[in-house]
Amino acid sequence: MPQTTFKTIDSTDMAGKRVLVRVDLNVPMKNGKVTDATRIERAAPTIKELAAKGAKVIVLSHFGRPDGKRVPEMTLRPLVEPLEQALGKPVGFAEDCIGPLAEEAVRNMKAGDVLLLENLRFHKEEEKNEAGFIDKLSLLGDVYVNDAFSTAHRAHASTEGLANRLPAVAGRLMQGELEALDKALGSPKRPVCAIVGGAKVSTKLDLLGNLVGKVDKLIIGGGMANTFMHAEGIKVGKSLCEKDLAATALEILEKAKAAKCAVLLPVDIMAADEFKANAPHVVVDADACPDDKMILDVGPKTIALYQKELADCATVVWNGPLGAFEIKPFDTGTMALAQDVARLTAAGKLLSVAGGGDTVAALAAAGVEEKFSYVSTAGGAFLEWMEGKTLPGVAALIRAA
Repeated sequence: MPQTTFKTIDSTDMAGKRVLVRVDLNVPMKNGKVTDATRIERAAPTIKELAAKGAKVIVLSHFGRPDGKRVPEMTLRPLVEPLEQALGKPVGFAEDCIGPLAEEAVRNMKAGDVLLLENLRFHKEEEKNEAGFIDKLSLLGDVYVNDAFSTAHRAHASTEGLANRLPAVAGRLMQGELEALDKALGSPKRPVCAIVGGAKVSTKLDLLGNLVGKVDKLIIGGGMANTFMHAEGIKVGKSLCEKDLAATALEILEKAKAAKCAVLLPVDIMAADEFKANAPHVVVDADACPDDKMILDVGPKTIALYQKELADCATVVWNGPLGAFEIKPFDTGTMALAQDVARLTAAGKLLSVAGGGDTVAALAAAGVEEKFSYVSTAGGAFLEWMEGKTLPGVAALIRAA
């Protein structure tokens, strides 16, 4: 998805304009306090820039799943203070996102002010992309900025509807995400390697099917690798394995062969008696897993093989860990490969793009989250983009261009 197909903040004079900015402030909270402000910090640059350009910045976001009801625990009010800290300036709050309360709050704004509107999902029409609700939102703004790639896979009023109603541009976070993703899979430097891990093949069938036609090498790890090994007749002991998907796994391997995509599976494994930190374990060849043990990570020969394969790649896209990265020592493979990708990236030899909840957590645990070219916090949207699906929020921006 080339960056030239959508407009950015640079294309519009924002001074004095009421600018509706859709961000993702759906952050983890405990006892009314934000426990991880990453999404707030990532939204801040666009809001700051718009305010500095003299816009009246009206911030839109959802929080949780209130199902169209006003749920007190899901109000955005507790986000005012952390947003003020991230921006270094005061933030107003409106008790609703449409209607008289929102309209009056917007009317009272001056150039450079920032206003946070209440949770969009307190209205069921938001998720239904209902025309009347879009009308009410659009009354509040002159320009629409989408800076929430993480919600771009949903055709909601604030992610897709507004882009069809107001002049629409991408915010800096959306712009950065789309540019990074284009470099990774849209028009990448080759060879391209995809690393796909995680527990189940069933959740990533579309992803694997799309990738084998786009990348030169595909490393399959985690519980997913067990299903592929089982399909090839390799015994996997009592490991997590979707045996009913053996035929599907073989189809993916055939598709990869036809596309000249090399699929890399573990050549040795770390197998343990139970899924527990520091559980007794053995390192054996991939085809020698004891019947009473489960595969929880790749072995040293596999790590060396993957590192060798990555050494001549120009681009890597990563989604999912190679093993049970949450517990030691079964994080070894994921940590080693993450550090190797970070090293190659730092040396200017590799463009590295990663995304997905477990992936971000694994890279953070490896201390390399900041060392990849781009790490997406988008989750579902990142996965759907990797699957080759059209994201309604992005498609709307492209149409608006």
